[in-house]
Amino acid sequence: MKARYLVPNDYMADPAVHVFNGKLYIYPSHDRESGIPENDNGDHFDMKDYHVFSTDDVENGIITDHGVVLDVKDIPWAGRQLWDCDVVCKDGKYYMYFPLKDKNDIFRIGVAISDKPEGPFIPQENPIKGSYSIDPCVLSENGACYMYFGGLWGGQLQRYRNNKALESAVFPADDEPAIPSRVVKLSENMLEFAEEPRPVIILDKDGKPLTHGDSQRRFFEASWIHTYKGKYYFSYSTGDTHLLCYATGDNPYGPFTYQGVILEPVVGWTTHQAIAEFKGKWYLFHHDCVPSGGTTWLRSLKVVELVYNPDGSIKIVTH
Repeated sequence: MKARYLVPNDYMADPAVHVFNGKLYIYPSHDRESGIPENDNGDHFDMKDYHVFSTDDVENGIITDHGVVLDVKDIPWAGRQLWDCDVVCKDGKYYMYFPLKDKNDIFRIGVAISDKPEGPFIPQENPIKGSYSIDPCVLSENGACYMYFGGLWGGQLQRYRNNKALESAVFPADDEPAIPSRVVKLSENMLEFAEEPRPVIILDKDGKPLTHGDSQRRFFEASWIHTYKGKYYFSYSTGDTHLLCYATGDNPYGPFTYQGVILEPVVGWTTHQAIAEFKGKWYLFHHDCVPSGGTTWLRSLKVVELVYNPDGSIKIVTH
C-alpha cells in the first residue's frame, strides 16, 4: 500500500489512532490558516478544535468525518492552541487527553469525556494537576493506563526539571543527556496522575543515554507507544532533524534502546506519527505539507502500511 492522504479537503495533522468496536478511529489536530508568522514557539499553530474520523476500510481510504467534537471555546480554563491529543477507553467511557495553553500561556494537559469514541467530548473544569508540555499519548494495558508526554521548543518541555518549572528555559550541553519525554501512570478515575511523572530514557546500543547533541536520534516530541510480539515500541520525532525514530523496551517505563528510523523527512518542518494494527496489517499514520505547497503549518493527514522484519525491526518508510 502506497502512502495515501486521508482528509484531502482539510488540513489535519498529529494523528492518534486506535481501534474501538471494530472500527479504526483517528484523532488529529486541526490546522487552519491563521495569518500568524511562523516562529520556533509554534505561535502559527493556532488550532482551535478537534474532529474525529473513523473507517473500516483503510486500504481504500473510505473515511467518515464525525465533525467538531471539542472546541477551545467550550473549555473553561482555555487560553489557546489545541495541539496533539489522544483517546483511551476505560469501563465504557472514552477519555480524550489534550494539550492546551492556559490563560497564562502555559501548556497543560486537559481531559474531556464521551460515551462514544466519535464524541462529542465534554471537558473537565480544570487541567490535570501537575501536568505540563504537550503531545499526550496513552497506553492501556491490563487495566492500567500510562500517559507519555512532552515536547521541546514550543512544547515548553525545556522549562521543567524533575517536574518543577524553572525560572527560564535551560537546554543541556551537547555532551549531556538529552531532555527526555515523560511517562506517568494515570489514576483509577482517569482524571489525575497517580504518581510523579518519570523520565523516558532512550539508550544507545552500549547502554548509554542519548545526548542532547545527538540530534539525529534524541527525543524532541511526538511520543507514541505500541506493543509488538511482547516488546514495547516507543516512537518519536527528532524535531529539527525531521526524523521519526523508535526504541524498544521490556516494560512501559523503559528504558528503551534506540533501534532506528521509521520515516525519512517529509515536506514540512514537523513530523508526528501514530502506529496501529487493523485487520491483520500494521499502519503508520503521519502528515506532510505537500497539498498546501510546503506551508509548514498547514499539514495533511497520511497513512501507509508499516512492515516489520523477522527480527522485529521496522522497515524504513520511504516516499
